[in-house]
Amino acid sequence: MTTTNPKRISQRELESYLWGAAVLLRGLIDAGDYKQYIFPLVFLKRLSDVYDEEHAAALEVYGDEELAELPENHRFAIPDGAHWADLRKVTSNVGTALKAAMRAIESANPDTLTGVFGDGEWTNKDLLPDSTLSDLIEHFSTTTLSVANLPEDELGQGYEYLIKKFADDSGHTAQEFYTNRTLVHLMTMMLQPEPGESVYDPTCGTGGMLISTVAELKRQGREWRNLRLYGQELNYGTSAIAKMNLFLHGIADGHIAHGDTLAKPAFLHAHGRLRTFDVVLANPPYSIKAWNRAAFTKDPYGRNMWGVPPQNRADYAFLQHIAKSLAPRTGRAAILLPHGVLFRRDEATVREGLVESDMVECVLGLGEGLFYNSPMPAAVVILRTQKPRERRGRVLLIDASKEVARERAQSFLRAANQTRILDAYQTFEAIDGFAALATLEDIRQRGYSLAISSYVTSSTRSGATAEGVSLESALVNWRTAADESDRTVADVLALLGEVAPK
Repeated sequence: MTTTNPKRISQRELESYLWGAAVLLRGLIDAGDYKQYIFPLVFLKRLSDVYDEEHAAALEVYGDEELAELPENHRFAIPDGAHWADLRKVTSNVGTALKAAMRAIESANPDTLTGVFGDGEWTNKDLLPDSTLSDLIEHFSTTTLSVANLPEDELGQGYEYLIKKFADDSGHTAQEFYTNRTLVHLMTMMLQPEPGESVYDPTCGTGGMLISTVAELKRQGREWRNLRLYGQELNYGTSAIAKMNLFLHGIADGHIAHGDTLAKPAFLHAHGRLRTFDVVLANPPYSIKAWNRAAFTKDPYGRNMWGVPPQNRADYAFLQHIAKSLAPRTGRAAILLPHGVLFRRDEATVREGLVESDMVECVLGLGEGLFYNSPMPAAVVILRTQKPRERRGRVLLIDASKEVARERAQSFLRAANQTRILDAYQTFEAIDGFAALATLEDIRQRGYSLAISSYVTSSTRSGATAEGVSLESALVNWRTAADESDRTVADVLALLGEVAPK
């Protein structure tokens, strides 16, 4: 038990409390690894404090210690020796005790908590000496993380704060576990998740996109507890954080799998077909090269229906996986992708199949900086298996490159930016200089390019070129093309055994 008296925790106090633990790790481990140690400790502390809270409530009802300990009075089981209070008594080999407690809790809750604490090197005393771990335990012991003190929504918000802080601290590699939340909110609003639906993220990171669907239904005052959430994540430690994140947001029906979605998708029907979902939100890793293209050419799940992407870019492998994972009647997806997928020549065949499927409902071009810690422009592709009749055979293209705010070197979408984009999407009409409607024949005539500047033009917008393409859009296309050219040169030099000049 903690020594402090329980009290309601403000968001500012929570953020200071959580970040205080990271300060204790500074200089010992890389900032990118903070999450492997702080998140499991927060979760272990929360489990213990909630267990105590449930025990006290049951004791008040029954007036009997043994009855208060019964499993039906507790959401999770905590075995003897694995409670936070037990760990505070440990003075040597603290990491060994922590690891044993975490594994004992996982084993005692096999249906819900398997693998939830990740694979941190708790027993490595060179990395985490006993003194540091004891300091962390005592730091977290200063506050009681009961539900009464800290409701699930508020603890979840604190968790999101910590995820972003870690992303800021660890630099450009952070995109694996953090996606700009204002953009995620927009993508969620565009898909309009409904109570009772299934939601899937094939590269879920820490689960933020899945949680956004819950947050949206809560915002609308609608039932959210019956959403069924599914995610898969390649990084084991990050998948564990996603599990914790869902629990800390009060989400009971969440399913997070660890593994490579392209090589071994986790969610299948009994007869081996891919499971399908109502809503898919995804930010796949950008243009990865280390994937099994040869296996994808003979994919047993039929995810190569439009073709096989080039080895140096798996973007369209993820996109086809998502398309194949959409429910036949209700399926819709919002996928955050690098801008180049809209027009790169070596993906033209796959893009042609995508366009001809008539699943593309909207292509949204965004300003620079909305990929975390990257200046690269982003695009959101909206897919829908059953478009409304009036939208069939047509694609809405939105140039929202100017709909972005920047503060303290961070790019984000203000509410006004989100509203303008969302209104254009829902209205589904051409808007001079902002949105265009293209028929499938229009796209065929452009060689299946979805480059937004080829469609969205304005005779009145300042800075427009003679062809009607905005200067900003032209610069975005030029920068993207230059980036792709640099990648191609680097690939060729690598094959020759040379090093590309910087």
